[in-house]
Amino acid sequence: MQASIAIESTPAVQYLLRLGDTCLILSQRIAEWSGHAPILEEDIALSNMALDLIGQARAVLTHAGRIEGLGHDEDQLAFLRDEKDYRNLTLVELPRGDFAFTVLRNAMVATLMKLLWERLRDSSDAELAGIAGKAVKEARYHQQHAADWVVRLGDGTEESRRRIEAALADLWRYTPEMFESDAVDEAAAAAGLGPRWSELEAPWRAEMRTILGEAALVEPKEAAFRSTGKKGVHTEHMGYILAEMQHLQRSFPGGVW
Repeated sequence: MQASIAIESTPAVQYLLRLGDTCLILSQRIAEWSGHAPILEEDIALSNMALDLIGQARAVLTHAGRIEGLGHDEDQLAFLRDEKDYRNLTLVELPRGDFAFTVLRNAMVATLMKLLWERLRDSSDAELAGIAGKAVKEARYHQQHAADWVVRLGDGTEESRRRIEAALADLWRYTPEMFESDAVDEAAAAAGLGPRWSELEAPWRAEMRTILGEAALVEPKEAAFRSTGKKGVHTEHMGYILAEMQHLQRSFPGGVW
């Protein structure tokens, strides 16, 4: 069994891991819909979005490995870290839920990622700026696709509205974590690597209010609860998704197709 790797957690590396890990873990959750979506067209759309996110994760994790300087490639960073060394938003590790839960989460995360990629196009890191230039186009599509479904469900049948309202109540309490700034954000902003995530809160809320308004949904009040995935403290769900993700790489180290 392949042992875990130890990573160099400098602020720049952690900043990139928060970005890459969020894309990576959400891609795994979306991929769980392959063969299970409510209609064939949506099965294909979700699978394609999962592939987009994997591509973004690969690019960012590869770059994080270069900055780290310990020789870790994208596969090692994706599959050989311990749970505490993942820096994804808690929101993306939650179980896939029903279709309403999935499309609302996709809308929330895609809106965040679109805003973040837009800012990262001006990063002082030329490689990260190049990654952002491509990724922002994908994030815009992800946001629009998910938002369309949120509106359809909110303005649909009694059952669809009940489900999207339940999803909103479940997911909204995880949003404050997106915008909490710390030393990692301050270092990234000072170096020009990327913005503090807190700077994205106002535009994110404005865009989400537009989506929710079109769906005749009301933004929930902020709760006292705070999730901590960006700091490496995860829910019980994270261990299960990592066990599935990491099984082949750890069982057959360096295996190739």
